[in-house]
Amino acid sequence: MDHPHTFIVHGISNIESHRMIRRTGTRETGGDDCWAEYNRDSKGYLVARKSTFPSGIKALADYVHSKGLKLGIYSDAGFQTCSKKMPGSLGHEEQDAYTFASWIFSLESLMVILWSVQGIDYLKYDNCNNDGSKPTVRGDMHPALWGASVGNSWRTTNDIADNWESMVSRADQNEVYAEYARPGGWNDPDMLEVGNGGMTKDEYIIHFSIWAISKAPLLIGCDLRNMTKDTMEILGNEEVIAVNQDPLGVQAKKVRMEGSLEIWAGPLSGYKTVVLLVNRGSTREAITANWDDIGLPLDTVVEARDLWEHKTLHEQFKQKLTTTIDPHDPHNKNSLTELSHGWWRRSTPFDGKWRNYGETICEHRRGYNEKDLDK
Repeated sequence: MDHPHTFIVHGISNIESHRMIRRTGTRETGGDDCWAEYNRDSKGYLVARKSTFPSGIKALADYVHSKGLKLGIYSDAGFQTCSKKMPGSLGHEEQDAYTFASWIFSLESLMVILWSVQGIDYLKYDNCNNDGSKPTVRGDMHPALWGASVGNSWRTTNDIADNWESMVSRADQNEVYAEYARPGGWNDPDMLEVGNGGMTKDEYIIHFSIWAISKAPLLIGCDLRNMTKDTMEILGNEEVIAVNQDPLGVQAKKVRMEGSLEIWAGPLSGYKTVVLLVNRGSTREAITANWDDIGLPLDTVVEARDLWEHKTLHEQFKQKLTTTIDPHDPHNKNSLTELSHGWWRRSTPFDGKWRNYGETICEHRRGYNEKDLDK
């Protein structure tokens, strides 16, 4: 009989298959550090921890795949992983790769082959405990600057903790690298803490909203077997997820700050703009997003939809949008809003540059739909 840890993964996969995947498009489940034995075997191969995964990772991958999911796993570019409880791949890159591949690729491609033959679809590759040694291929400590050439996402922050201060600091650090996000390569401010109990519901809504508009990977970090109704409501908000998955792939940025008040905004496909109004302070405050802030011509007439209330507002807006927000609370009217301005037509073709906040993003971004933008 398999160890309970294996059954926990099986149970999570079942819940994801029946509740989250069909409705929200969730398609991956993954493991983190500590899945392997402390030492490699006598021939230098990594070995799944027998007390946790007695059937091995391949059997686990087969089970997860049978549920229509993909499986992710963790490794490290150092001698040991960050926990120091299992080996890293430093010094074993070629051995690990050639175990599963008979042709030569770049080092990064070989690492992907190593895991994909085991049924692994997603590899989280850390960089702890390298002891000052340099692998054959390594960039500097800012992977956002080079990660797109070797991976689909890269961490921009240290590990997140389940509290307000940690969450907003990760959001701030991640926003610095907004210009490097693009379809196929995303900034990752670490996993979502939604549902772990360290923040209020309203703070978790801000957390999920910022990660969504930042086009960050939405990696659920709570126990899916014990999610509350509030957690399911937040993580299952299909309209907010749609913003995260928007095909234009432009990360939103802070376009204006006044004291504790912030306006985040970013372009979406189909003549839409997403706007998030955040109050980091301790008192209720009015906040206004001017069209100049979010890159719209002043004569643009806008229809607004509240993505948490799931309501299209009756009023049409010109030049600005104003609302009052409680502290740490985006769950007020218009706080996370999708602005539609499809009846406005540009007089000249789109030049690849968004006004104010978006110029640098679009200069570095690939894969946007020009036909959609030029209508």
